[in-house]
Amino acid sequence: MDTKVKKQAEVVIESEIPTRIKLYNPDAMDYKNQHRVKSIELTDAYTRIDFIYRSPNYYVDGGWITIERNSYITPIGASANYYMIRAISIPITPIKHYFKKPGEYFTYSLIFPALPKDTKRIDIIEKLAPGTFFNFFNVNYAEWMTVPHATDFSKINN
Repeated sequence: MDTKVKKQAEVVIESEIPTRIKLYNPDAMDYKNQHRVKSIELTDAYTRIDFIYRSPNYYVDGGWITIERNSYITPIGASANYYMIRAISIPITPIKHYFKKPGEYFTYSLIFPALPKDTKRIDIIEKLAPGTFFNFFNVNYAEWMTVPHATDFSKINN
């Protein structure tokens, strides 16, 4: 008795699981730096950059902090600018956050559109103009670590 088996058509199912990579800057734990990039989260939908800022000691009252609405990131070697979509925990100019004392720590995040997958280095630009703006040039996150910083873990009450 011959049994004939009909070959089924091959079906390829593409995964719809979004890509999410969070990279931590090893230099972000250096407390001597007043302002630093803590981490960069890359997804298919957005780019999130987390910062740590310490108010300067030369201000008697601690000073203030704000971010320009037209802040952007740009991949090194590209001409495209990716403008800020959202600011988390930092006011947008002209509103300011005033520090109570010098040396106070402040963390905030900026959300931008998703970067091209092959991007390894970026410039983070608040504003290219004379003055004190938060500009970071040639941020090479390709070699950052995937191990979270100690500051990303909640403290346990003992």
